[in-house]
Amino acid sequence: MNNKVNILGVYVDKVSISQAADSIMSFISGEGSAKAVYTPNSEIIMHGYRDSELCDILNDADLLTADGIGVVYASKILGNPISERCAGYDVACTLLDKMGKEGKSVYLFGSKPGVAELAGENLLKKYPGLAVVGYSDGYFDAEKEGQIIADINSKKPDVLFVCLGAPKQEKWIYNHKNELQCRVCMGLGGCLDVFAGTVERAPDFYCKHGIEWLYRLIKQPKRFFRMLDLPRFAVTVLLKGKKFKQDR
Repeated sequence: MNNKVNILGVYVDKVSISQAADSIMSFISGEGSAKAVYTPNSEIIMHGYRDSELCDILNDADLLTADGIGVVYASKILGNPISERCAGYDVACTLLDKMGKEGKSVYLFGSKPGVAELAGENLLKKYPGLAVVGYSDGYFDAEKEGQIIADINSKKPDVLFVCLGAPKQEKWIYNHKNELQCRVCMGLGGCLDVFAGTVERAPDFYCKHGIEWLYRLIKQPKRFFRMLDLPRFAVTVLLKGKKFKQDR
């Protein structure tokens, strides 16, 4: 049985939330350069379908989980099903719990000024034993970027959460992971805002039914045109998905 599913050229790992967190913990205890973990949803996979550079970056990841019920449904349509949706937020929470129990460290990078610090305060309360060793906001020029990398390397975190939004965060990790002194780089979109409490995650009803996108659209109508990629993704999978080989 394949351990990945090829969805429009992007190879997504067929793992559960628990398995994803366990894999990242194994990366932490491993050796070599930093490992890259991304959590693409339907929108990002559709972006990768149109952008070969992004597709290559996603496929270069050491772990790629299915953040979105659309990705799970696509895997079933293609006859190579993923067992469950692995939202980045859920994987991160499961991972942080494991990290806290083993005294591991995390560096928080992204969002608006002050958000990472607030997120760190909340994470320290929720996950005893976790070390939050550094913070940087997501607003930077070339000079500040160098300072951020230097700060990360001085702190040597086990895990670096990069929350710049997709696909910026994936491209940033890809371009810099070989110069970063951390074990894992994980792209997590808007998770820092949720950890900080400045943005609410969708209520359980929306999460359980895989329609968080609808909640986000209600809260942020300006996302409408971006959301058009969701039906485009579904149609493209139905019409062209089976042309992509499932073996790798």
